[in-house]
Amino acid sequence: MAVTPVVICLNSSGEALAHKVAALLGAQVHGREGRVEKADAFFPNALDHVRMLFAAGTPIVGVCAAGILIRAVAPILANKLAEPPVVAVADDGSAVLPLLGGHRGANRLATQIASGINATAAVTTAGDVSMGVALDEPPVGYRLANQSDAKEAMAELLSGAGVSIAGENIFEIEDAGGSVELVVSEAPVETGPTRLAYHPQRFALGVGCARNADPEELWQNVSEQLAAANIAPEAIACVTSLDLKADERAMNDLARRLDVPFRVFTAEELEAETGRLANPSDVVFEEVGCHGVSEGAALAVAGPDAELVVEKVKTANTTCAIARAPEPITEMRGRTRGKLSIVSIGPGQHTWRTPEASHLLQEAEELVGYGLYIDLIGPLAAGKTRSDFPLGGEEDRCRYALEQAGKGKNVALVCSGDAGIYAMGALVYELLDRTTEEKGVTDAARRVEVVSTPGVSALQGAAARAGAPLGHDFCAISLSDLLTHREDIVKRLHAAAEGDFVIAFYNPVSMKRRTLLAEARDILLKHRPADTPVMLASNLGRPTENIRYRRLDELQVDEVDMLTVVLVGSSNSRLAQLGEGPRMFTPRGYARRIDGDLS
Repeated sequence: MAVTPVVICLNSSGEALAHKVAALLGAQVHGREGRVEKADAFFPNALDHVRMLFAAGTPIVGVCAAGILIRAVAPILANKLAEPPVVAVADDGSAVLPLLGGHRGANRLATQIASGINATAAVTTAGDVSMGVALDEPPVGYRLANQSDAKEAMAELLSGAGVSIAGENIFEIEDAGGSVELVVSEAPVETGPTRLAYHPQRFALGVGCARNADPEELWQNVSEQLAAANIAPEAIACVTSLDLKADERAMNDLARRLDVPFRVFTAEELEAETGRLANPSDVVFEEVGCHGVSEGAALAVAGPDAELVVEKVKTANTTCAIARAPEPITEMRGRTRGKLSIVSIGPGQHTWRTPEASHLLQEAEELVGYGLYIDLIGPLAAGKTRSDFPLGGEEDRCRYALEQAGKGKNVALVCSGDAGIYAMGALVYELLDRTTEEKGVTDAARRVEVVSTPGVSALQGAAARAGAPLGHDFCAISLSDLLTHREDIVKRLHAAAEGDFVIAFYNPVSMKRRTLLAEARDILLKHRPADTPVMLASNLGRPTENIRYRRLDELQVDEVDMLTVVLVGSSNSRLAQLGEGPRMFTPRGYARRIDGDLS
């Protein structure tokens, strides 16, 4: 369980215990507004808040009735192998109950809490009850090679079969010479439903490659050296290299295929390993500033007491070396590649935010963005480093976020709506596309991993509230001439008007810019009826949301601001008059089918 849990407290009776549990775990306390006096973050609705944290992949410890946690997460239960642990702690501290994720950290978490508060851990998973261990959850630093066989092996044990141990007894259970064999070995092991193989992760895999090397060439090199050294792939703890290679696809693919972390070191850090290298190279030093990449990186990860068990092996475009540590490697030296997540949070309310977006926010170390947008993610921002930038500071915030990621940090660039629509996504990639001489970002920033997640755009949010105005062809036009020439905007207005598109206007007005919306209205009136419906949607998804409809010829600039999306219908759009009020829609042509006119 790599992610720090959040401790949920719902009332004052459990407040002291919640803070005690949080101190045991190094966790934060999230408290219910109006009922808890002290907390790191507050929330108004327990079910919504727990559900949001669970969807983001956050382990949850609730100092509350178990039923509250169950009701919160039940609607979104899907994949038990991906869901975070959920643990309930009785308000009086008498019992700790792992509800979900018993073999993915919840049992261990419950036991740790129970020991710290002198309570009983009510563990109910079969293996823990019968044997005191979970065979699919080996100690940290060991990896089960055949995870899919663990369930059947446990069933055999529950049916009366005994255990036999081959190698280290990592579970500290009695060897009864039974039919279920637990094998602990650095070497590959033949496995099956009654033969589980556990590999101590004592090995660090150092690699190097030419720029844009074929991932298959590196994989083949590594596979051959592992086989020759009789080392199981599951015994590898880490893939590692020089930081100049952090963005090499071959290395990142290798780490993903082995399902291990990828760590990098500076040339200076690798040069410190020169005395331990088997094959120091002056040529390599001239190229990158250290006498060895693959050997040096493997030794740097494995630690001062490690030894090379596979010296550097070179192919046309790749190298690899393997170092062995005396004990399993559980703390990774070096730094990560660095990651920038361009996170689209939608209009702000968490129910319109995707689980992927919440997960990226949860795992980020630092949040960067316009202060209001960071505020909108609420408790997910608690305890994280945040760097707020003002409106108008778009380039500064994108550049800063990339450079922070270039230091090896996991950074989230927080954007409202969808970051790819009139927002920060394009600016991030524009900076990455420029060299330092072209006022782009540094080489370190250009090597980071960049991921984007979609969000509910203002266009989509407004359309959903309206009804179905985007039922036929549509477009979006920004009326801001800050970055786009006014002549280009007017040209696009004429084209969209002539094409009879439904149009979503972004950035319709500002304090200084008041004329383009009126000009757009007048252009459109030359091509579509005066009573064409127009929707004005302000503060979408927020408590102050305001939806209203106007005729195109009655559209007034003064009732529009920067927080308003303007949706102008096509000549075919209309309002359906319903009991709860009008709904705007644009027919696609189904009327012909409805009326039976298919000629």
